[in-house]
Amino acid sequence: MHRFLLSCFLFLSFTASAQVLPLREQSRVIDEILADRFNNLLPVLMERNGIDMWVIVSREYNEDPVLRTMLPSTWISARRRTILVFYYNAEKKVMEKLAIARYNVGDNIKAAWDLTKFPNQWDALMDIITTRNPKKIGINTSTHYGHADGMDVTDYNEFISKLPAAFKSKVTSAETLAVNWLETRTEREMQYYPQLISITHKIIEEGFSEKVITPGITTTDDVVWWFREKINSLGLQTWFHPSVSVQRNDPQNFEHLRSFSNRPKDDVIQPGDLLHVDIGITYLRLNTDVQQHAYVLRPGETDVPQSIKDAFAKANRLQDILTSQFKQGKTGNQILADALAQAKKENIAATIYTHPLGFHGHAAGPTIGLWDMQGGVPGPGDFPMNYRTAYSIELNAATDLPEWKKSIRIMLEEDGYFDEKGFRYIGGRQKEIYLIPRSSKNISVQ
Repeated sequence: MHRFLLSCFLFLSFTASAQVLPLREQSRVIDEILADRFNNLLPVLMERNGIDMWVIVSREYNEDPVLRTMLPSTWISARRRTILVFYYNAEKKVMEKLAIARYNVGDNIKAAWDLTKFPNQWDALMDIITTRNPKKIGINTSTHYGHADGMDVTDYNEFISKLPAAFKSKVTSAETLAVNWLETRTEREMQYYPQLISITHKIIEEGFSEKVITPGITTTDDVVWWFREKINSLGLQTWFHPSVSVQRNDPQNFEHLRSFSNRPKDDVIQPGDLLHVDIGITYLRLNTDVQQHAYVLRPGETDVPQSIKDAFAKANRLQDILTSQFKQGKTGNQILADALAQAKKENIAATIYTHPLGFHGHAAGPTIGLWDMQGGVPGPGDFPMNYRTAYSIELNAATDLPEWKKSIRIMLEEDGYFDEKGFRYIGGRQKEIYLIPRSSKNISVQ
């Protein structure tokens, strides 16, 4: 084996890979988490939202985003037309989890379709509805959240056409219930989330090092594909293609579209470059979303220039300003406005685009700004913040660098959790810029 590949393999064997469970164990954990969510979380959410019956309809390969989070670990997709019914009797505190199917959907949802009595699947569903006589029937339709808008027009039309007239007025959007289901993190999930963050941080730490980057040779796209290969080799997935960008002492100014989608792919990394990575992994059906920075030392340099350190400190301060505004019941738009107002008082040129995190990378819940909507986000920005939710604290702070004769932006993103105790970073946050190459305590440059 080539020495470089061997060294990478050995590094892989003793770091992040040690935290990744074999697939069979991952399956067991996912199903245990799902059972806990069904049995302990879902009844609370249904009672809170005043919906005693939730009907979720999805067809194979056109899955409702909510339904995908409810399937057992060994199901890759819905099967034919999958119909799930959750009925909660608040008076008796009894939850029924039913599938209008000929077989159980995993261990949690029992089959409730007698073909000898109801050859038509919709008739079987109508029998469930009429015998339970719910007060409110929630279906997944939503104007503001694609996550909660999973019932397609064909299923909706067939459902409504089959529904008895007495129940049509009871049908309502389950938008808030669906968002609450997606955004709420359980105690069990939060036991695993630090591992996801740790793996993500370790991948970045290795990728932003001399193990991967040789100044003057390695390109930003080389590093991007190294990240993709690394994630794949660990048996993990990424929910978006990573990006690596450069800010350097040249006439090129920061521009959001360039940073997000118009980056040069073969930009050769040079000494003096300030590197930025945006990366996220998927593991145990949960996601991470992290952005960090590294600095490539010039010949004779032993540390990041003080001006860049000061710029980085401003971005850390902006993180603190934002998370200090987190409060139960406060909307994303209110948090955004108050954080930007405080940043302005402190002379920080801020842009905030923070979002919920969990089953999806850009998850359901209160959106706290978009990079091109700093005055508030209609709809998702009006959603209130709830306890036991996770967020990707994503933002940037611009600082003038006199020696570069332009502004740079420190673009940070770290994952955190909000509950009754307040906000905390799940696995810490970057407070010092990585050096390339790393300094050695045993070797002096003098």
